Amino acid sequence: MNRLTHTDESGRAHMVYTGDKPVQHRTATATGRIEMQPETLRLVAENMMKKGEVMTVAEIAGIQAAKQCGALIPLCHNISLDQVRVSLEADEKGIKASSIVRCTGRTGVEMEALTAVSVALLTVYDMCKAVDKTMVINDVKLIKKEKHDIA
Repeated sequence: MNRLTHTDESGRAHMVYTGDKPVQHRTATATGRIEMQPETLRLVAENMMKKGEVMTVAEIAGIQAAKQCGALIPLCHNISLDQVRVSLEADEKGIKASSIVRCTGRTGVEMEALTAVSVALLTVYDMCKAVDKTMVINDVKLIKKEKHDIA
């Protein structure tokens, strides 16, 4: 197993120094889902929720969350993001959220992608909780991360 990067020699948590790393194009993709009752899904699809248009609001919340990741997670770096895309798609059991986050920098954007998906799903939960107490958020995971040298 690899050594943990966010602990020093004595095991204390610290923010990783990235100043010596090369600036690269970095991308991370994450997904997750929220399961809900068919009637709740119908209300979302027909834009009948009292709090508003669930899918668009959740996508915007996910974008905002990615931009705030450094303020939310103590050891994350503040990263200048080049792009955040969050999309929600309904299926027969609920809604799947996906995010793609890109930056040009010295550290990756995995946490930003995961945070975007998590907050998008939490927003769906918040907007639908009045009509569905059985919703479950699950399968939030990093699908892919990439880094490429700048030509």
